[in-house]
Amino acid sequence: MARHLFSIAALAGALLLSGIGASGDSAREKQLDAIFAPLADAKSPGLAVLVRQNGQTVFERGYGVRDLRSLRPIDARTNFRLASCTKQFTAMAVMLLVHDGKMRYDTTLAEIFPGFPAYGKSIAVRNLLNHTSGLADYEDLMQPPPGQPSRWSDTHQIQDAEVLALLERQSATKFPPGAKWEYSNSGYVLLGMIIAKASAQPFGAFLRQRIFAPLGMNHTLVFEKGKNEVQDRAYGHSKSGEGWQETDQSPTSATLGDGGIYSSLEDLAKWDEALARHTLLSESEMRDALIPVAPAGGPARQPDGKPVSYGFGWFLDPYQEHPRMWHSGGTMGFRTNIQRFLDNNHLTIIVLCNRSDLDPGALALKVVDILLARPQP
Repeated sequence: MARHLFSIAALAGALLLSGIGASGDSAREKQLDAIFAPLADAKSPGLAVLVRQNGQTVFERGYGVRDLRSLRPIDARTNFRLASCTKQFTAMAVMLLVHDGKMRYDTTLAEIFPGFPAYGKSIAVRNLLNHTSGLADYEDLMQPPPGQPSRWSDTHQIQDAEVLALLERQSATKFPPGAKWEYSNSGYVLLGMIIAKASAQPFGAFLRQRIFAPLGMNHTLVFEKGKNEVQDRAYGHSKSGEGWQETDQSPTSATLGDGGIYSSLEDLAKWDEALARHTLLSESEMRDALIPVAPAGGPARQPDGKPVSYGFGWFLDPYQEHPRMWHSGGTMGFRTNIQRFLDNNHLTIIVLCNRSDLDPGALALKVVDILLARPQP
């Protein structure tokens, strides 16, 4: 049975604020639960769902289990690997260092890493933040020559310093920095290293000091195997025939700035509140993160040619004319999605999955379609 984690009082209050009467609370709650309840049971990996509206948590539930060994149910304190949803925290850390005067958005890789090749002179921190650097994908660079075994595995994972070394062996970018948009995990791995260098402390320690601790995100951390432990941890899973296989780690699971954070619904609600109240940065300082990139070579586009809008660590594409900031994440055994709507609806949906067969973004938008449904004429 799915574990239920919501407050009727909070649900009623928030829905009244949004114009939904208390008499409709139960029906709306059932509509939301019906999206997720069929997806997991007490013996399968599952997901955690948070819905906040007008500053209140209106729906918070766990479905399925953290792992198939303990069968402990997923709840609001279960920690999932955020994968690329980590990037919003990495971007915030950079912005805090800019606020502190320890970094500039126009600082180049060559200035930060003296041994970086000449092509680093034209790549600025801003290019890393908004995916216009043109850096090669480090996962592509990890591929061994034909007939040779890979250097990396799920037990011998590539580290940040090795990503830097791979990039330093290249002689050019894929395109002139700033000319095009192309999603880059390489750029965010480097940002994690840049944060550590500028702050004179490890990436995870800086995030703990400047983001997690001030916000009371007491169970959120940058995971480093052998150095810390994730409490209440969900393990990743993939379908295997008619059953499940624990697929929690891959050769790229140890890099930090691009996907190394673990967090829970409980802590992410505090993150959402901080973003809404501009707790860490003023509204004007946060504005840089919400300006869509405009590449010199033309509009930013996905590989399939579709237009894309991206700031610092956030996609900015609207949904059904509602402005939003959002991001998804996907890694071995995990899928995540965070949607924040920026108009008067003040709606946030977070879906965290410890299984690779679900699409949390599509599930989140089903919630949006219910809560932001246009009145029928």
